[in-house]
Amino acid sequence: MLRKLLYLFTAILLLASCGEDSKHFKIEGRLLQMNQGEFYVYSNGAGVEGLDTIKVQGGRFSFEMPCLSPVTLTLVFPNFSETPIFAEPGKTAKIDGDASHLKMLKVKGTKDNELMTTFRSQISNASPPEIKHYVELLIQDHPQSPVGIWLLRKYFIATAMPDYQGAERLLKVLMKAQPQNSSLRRLANSVEKLKNTSVGSKLPSFTAYDINGGSVSSSQLSTGTAVICVWATWSYDSQDMIRQLNTLKQTAGFKMLAINVDASKYDCRNFIKNNQMNFPVICTGEMFETPVLQQLCLQSAPDNLVIKNGKIMGRNLPTEELMRALGK
Repeated sequence: MLRKLLYLFTAILLLASCGEDSKHFKIEGRLLQMNQGEFYVYSNGAGVEGLDTIKVQGGRFSFEMPCLSPVTLTLVFPNFSETPIFAEPGKTAKIDGDASHLKMLKVKGTKDNELMTTFRSQISNASPPEIKHYVELLIQDHPQSPVGIWLLRKYFIATAMPDYQGAERLLKVLMKAQPQNSSLRRLANSVEKLKNTSVGSKLPSFTAYDINGGSVSSSQLSTGTAVICVWATWSYDSQDMIRQLNTLKQTAGFKMLAINVDASKYDCRNFIKNNQMNFPVICTGEMFETPVLQQLCLQSAPDNLVIKNGKIMGRNLPTEELMRALGK
């Protein structure tokens, strides 16, 4: 009788532990050339709230989060490069790489992360057209995978030269395989909006409040030349863009509105103060869920719109090209 009770008690403990594990996702790994430091993790939808920190000690790191359904995370490394991690309940992603070659990270533990690792290897020496071809092949071969959604957004939509026609074609393939995927539907709606806010279109109407409570609106940018830029303190490229814009604005006659996608208003305020920025900055702490960001279909940091007399003349320009356009 005692032995049966012990077996029953052990079984209950095992079931309880399995239930706990099935509600969490874990990241663990090692980075050569990085003995100590930290990097960040965030998600655009459900998953990580705001921006969380992952500590590196002795080249190794570990991170665990509640996870009840699959979600795509983004890791932001000290050099401000980003990479996706595809989380699943009860799974562990194992990362192995070199901090000096982060584009070649190897991630194991789930089929999607391993699929992304294979893709990284394929495009290591590929040209932009070849990369797009690899994306198409991956989506056609794995239409049920979230990897295709992430790649579609990066290489067909959130680029200086978006391919909306190609994006719509591939979205149909993805949506046929994932008809219940709400994030995929939002992306499809976003592409439709992007077509209506492409170069040559009228700037959509919006109103918002900056970080100091001041009112900002599209009407304030409807005359002359203006730029709307997206930035974050954890994105080096966007920091570079905002600093160059701040310097150029002192001599060139254009209006400016910045949208910050930090989770912390404190970090945003410190950056504004340290860089003596004297133009409106929107920061709600909602990161990429900031309403005005979605209204304008701005999807990354950095990102930008150049407006002249209320009409969009450029979007998502590289920093050097943006400076040339505004300098004129």
